[in-house]
Amino acid sequence: MVIATSVFAVIMAFVVMFIRIKAAERPTNAKKIILPPIFMSTGALMFLHPMFRVTFIELIEALVLGGIFSIFLIKTSHFEIIHNQIYLKRSKAFILILIGLLVIRLALKSYLSNTIDYGELSGMFWLLAFAMIVPWRIAMYLSYRKLKKQLDLERMDEKR
Repeated sequence: MVIATSVFAVIMAFVVMFIRIKAAERPTNAKKIILPPIFMSTGALMFLHPMFRVTFIELIEALVLGGIFSIFLIKTSHFEIIHNQIYLKRSKAFILILIGLLVIRLALKSYLSNTIDYGELSGMFWLLAFAMIVPWRIAMYLSYRKLKKQLDLERMDEKR
């Protein structure tokens, strides 16, 4: 099961990279930034099943590690205004960071699967991912709003 979920993680990582590269080709908006964590939050329903429940220490470990990982994503996600629209800047570092996070995740999963039950480990990695994505998307949204406000002010000045 560890191998199957690891293969799935690799596939998902490449899907995320592809989506990120394509997203940089089109203007963004607040909805595109906010919706992914909301959609992902439905995964918390896994904790209704006792198999996926984690201990308090495992919860804290996953949240702290996710928070640390989010810093790398925040530092490599920037917006720019092109032709009066806001675009996500392409970043080669972002792809390298995603690959690095994937390697770390796979190494942790391989190591921890020897000592932590599969269900708990699944819960921990979902928590880690959620704790990584939420701060990253909040930072992106705040950055987006700042540029949006600047763009709106420029448009108002042009109308005068």
